[in-house]
Amino acid sequence: MARGLGPLLWGRSRGLGSVAFRQQKWKSSVSTQAKMPPCDFVPEKYKSYPYERMQKIREQNISPSLRMYYKKPLLLNQGHMQWLFDYEGRRYLDLFAGIVTVSVGHCHPKVTMATQKQLARLWHTTNIYMHPSIQEYAEKLTSLLPDPLKVVYLTNSGSEANDLAMFMARLYTRNFDIIAFRGAYHGGSPYTLGLTSIGLYKHGVANGFGCSTTMLPDVFRGPWGGSHCRDSPVQTVRKCSCSEGVCHANNQYVEQFKDTLNTSVPKTIAGFIAEPIQGVNGAVQYPRSFLKEAYQLVRERGGVCISDEVQTGFGRTGSHFWGFQTHDVVPDIVTLAKGIGNGFPMAAVVTTKEIASSLAQNLHFNTFGGSPLACVVGAAVLDAIEEDGLQKNSEDVGTYMLLELAKLRDKFEIVGDVRGKGLMIGVEMVTDKDSRHPLPAEEIDQIWEDCKDMGVLIGRGGLYSQTFRIKPPMCITKKDVDFAVEVFHTALQRHMERAAAK
Repeated sequence: MARGLGPLLWGRSRGLGSVAFRQQKWKSSVSTQAKMPPCDFVPEKYKSYPYERMQKIREQNISPSLRMYYKKPLLLNQGHMQWLFDYEGRRYLDLFAGIVTVSVGHCHPKVTMATQKQLARLWHTTNIYMHPSIQEYAEKLTSLLPDPLKVVYLTNSGSEANDLAMFMARLYTRNFDIIAFRGAYHGGSPYTLGLTSIGLYKHGVANGFGCSTTMLPDVFRGPWGGSHCRDSPVQTVRKCSCSEGVCHANNQYVEQFKDTLNTSVPKTIAGFIAEPIQGVNGAVQYPRSFLKEAYQLVRERGGVCISDEVQTGFGRTGSHFWGFQTHDVVPDIVTLAKGIGNGFPMAAVVTTKEIASSLAQNLHFNTFGGSPLACVVGAAVLDAIEEDGLQKNSEDVGTYMLLELAKLRDKFEIVGDVRGKGLMIGVEMVTDKDSRHPLPAEEIDQIWEDCKDMGVLIGRGGLYSQTFRIKPPMCITKKDVDFAVEVFHTALQRHMERAAAK
């Protein structure tokens, strides 16, 4: 939970225009008139329990493991595209999209209409019968993936998809060991927790048998990095003397990967799983050619390569529809979730016919995966991405936002790194750029709270929760970016003033 959060409360007219502040204990000389872009949508009036009763029910009847953001958690009532509205009608620009899940926009009209139509026709049958939507959706989805990735198994969550991918890899190869990056998040199920390598998710119970981690090729925080390493409009502030086509950092990280293969696993392995850009760890990017070399080394050991596209898929990186395409590789298994259903609980594992056949040796069943409703939702999401031009929008608006945020990195010593591709963005906060020590949590909390109070919702990530995660619905505009960057700028100025006042 957040600690030491900021001292500001906020007030705003029902017109939801410029933002003003009420001061409490600490008074700032920094003010902002950041103009929230207009929105014609009028939210419904909130009709449920009062805020205080909601809090009490939460404390008494909902698992305490389901932690909430912010000192005073938001009580949300309605969403529309890139906007969220709370119980009092306040509007927020959503830059976290329900943890990178709302891909085409909250309550997108096309997806909503398709869902309502299917709700009146048929909800559920299980896979023991055919229904039109699963065949139609499987054909539509696999047409977007390269050969030989043409067989899909539909599930309900990213953890479930990665769990199944691990199982398939082991069945197909008849090997057991799987390698993942440190800092990776691949799910919270007992099986996938072995691949998840972030301490906060570890519960002290046995898991991870047959799972090994390898050094994360992080060109900002890792031991090697330079000024030309990653596929992003913004590079690190670290300098290097590499000539064109040469990356010393990549070579060093590949050697570390080879060391893992030679010391931590048998001569033959089941596979290697990686996100094209790490999500929960704060949009960490690798050197450009690292995954291509790693895939080759894994296949030489008899393993399969798994691309976890739970956060990077469906056009979010802008230049390509799938994150793995940005690395010029074709994996053997691809896992999909989150943006696949725009918030509807669905996921998928896409693989080759040969690997999929290994699962058919015995019975394997999924009650809810590939339901008539889920498949209609998934197809409508794909249509919305194409018809609304959201992949191109991710590239254009995402690049614009990265470059604008880079200006703040150049201005503020505590903004250590701005990175990402398309609308998959991380802003890592540090005490100073030379040491790269994470900014203390209580200071990051204050910046985060200030942004929320000014109407902008952003996520958190990284091993020390030191990175702001910006992964909004792909329908946001450059005007939204201007507003968000101005709000973040003001929050940084307020932080600097607080620090100077100590």
